Amino acid sequence: MPSRSILHLDMDQFYAAVEIRDNPALRGKAVIIGSDPQGGKGRGVVSTASYEARKFGVHSAMPISQAWRLCPHGVYIRGNMDKYAAVSEQIFEIFESVTPLVEGLSLDEAFLDVTQSRLLFGDAETVARSLKLRILKELGLVVSVGIAANKSVAKIASDLKKPDALVIVPAGTEIEFLRPLPLKKLWGIGPKAEELLAGLGLNIVGDLQDYPVDALRERFGEHALGLHELSMGLDSREVAPEREAKSIGRETTFEEDCRDGELLRATLASLCEEVSRRLRRHEFRAAQLSLKLRWTGFETHTRQQKLDPASNHGPDFFSAAEPMLQHFLGKDRRSVRLIGIQAKMKP
Repeated sequence: MPSRSILHLDMDQFYAAVEIRDNPALRGKAVIIGSDPQGGKGRGVVSTASYEARKFGVHSAMPISQAWRLCPHGVYIRGNMDKYAAVSEQIFEIFESVTPLVEGLSLDEAFLDVTQSRLLFGDAETVARSLKLRILKELGLVVSVGIAANKSVAKIASDLKKPDALVIVPAGTEIEFLRPLPLKKLWGIGPKAEELLAGLGLNIVGDLQDYPVDALRERFGEHALGLHELSMGLDSREVAPEREAKSIGRETTFEEDCRDGELLRATLASLCEEVSRRLRRHEFRAAQLSLKLRWTGFETHTRQQKLDPASNHGPDFFSAAEPMLQHFLGKDRRSVRLIGIQAKMKP
């Protein structure tokens, strides 16, 4: 059976890029999209930072006050989510012009399965180059693309040579492709996990590939097999189009494990708004909302709340999710490495 052709497309510095496109005077400047920094006293988080801002250490999900300390001369812009959502609609229309198998991860990121599109549009590389060119010509924006036989490897590939990347991993070369990469490149391995693995003498993906799974299980328990499979480039998940999905979710892994309640609340609010926009895009409503927290050490907990009536509005989601977050934080004060929500569709 021929291998699958999976694309992972990730818009480069999306919110900042839209603002720079619309105001060329911002080009070359450290543009930071987020809440008002209030001279370093503001609350909230960075949504996106331009590459010029990233040189100063600013990154998404960072407290806006910390961004100010790192880059006080930056251009701070309160994000316009309605504008970004409208541009996202245009991007996804371009994606869906080559395949119906489009799985959106956020407003600016998606998986495409183009396996069955070869006869109409050519091989995966041809499709990827065509999409990059259309997005640049029609929208004035740049997208990075990874091509592989599965989702995990395609996502890693798209991030390797940003901006304007096109990285191809031929089927059968996944192990060799991943082997020299730092462990943090694997999808789902954050700073704390990287530190734990380093304590075992594992620093690059090849080290993890060679490490006995039984020994890994002693340290990571039920997560050991998943870590090993990630290192080997194994991933059988299908691209799940949102129109066929029973649920739509979004999650964020923090650059550094987080204990700041305000930052967690601000991140949760952003996730709620993003998922609600994706639901509205397809005229869906959610009847149940799930909150997921992953603590330092990979322990993961979830909690659900019914939505009555069903909704696709961010404030409704946050009203349901915020008490669940407080429930978790009231029981456990460990640092959080990942927070996510999932909206289950109304039947």
